[in-house]
Amino acid sequence: MSAVNNKSDKKSSRTNTMIVAGVIALGAGLLFAYLMFYTSPEHNMEMVKVIAVTENGCIGETMDGFAVNIGDCNAEPGKYVEALVDQKTKERAALMNPTN
Repeated sequence: MSAVNNKSDKKSSRTNTMIVAGVIALGAGLLFAYLMFYTSPEHNMEMVKVIAVTENGCIGETMDGFAVNIGDCNAEPGKYVEALVDQKTKERAALMNPTN
């Protein structure tokens, strides 16, 4: 009469598998939420001053001093145009610049 039970415990193995699957699902859900709320662009129309025209599009300066690529435009440097500007990019740039 041995004190050790030689039967394999299939219920414990299934429980461990479900815990691992739950942790993976939670991680995937958190990654999805991060990508949707923190990295997705938030575009607003702003008046920008065109400062350069390059082969990649026009570079404009917003009224609060941020340089943005506004894409193709038919404006000359120094002219003001309305363009879509990503507000989250501006927020990140402000956080990276300690002098503002």
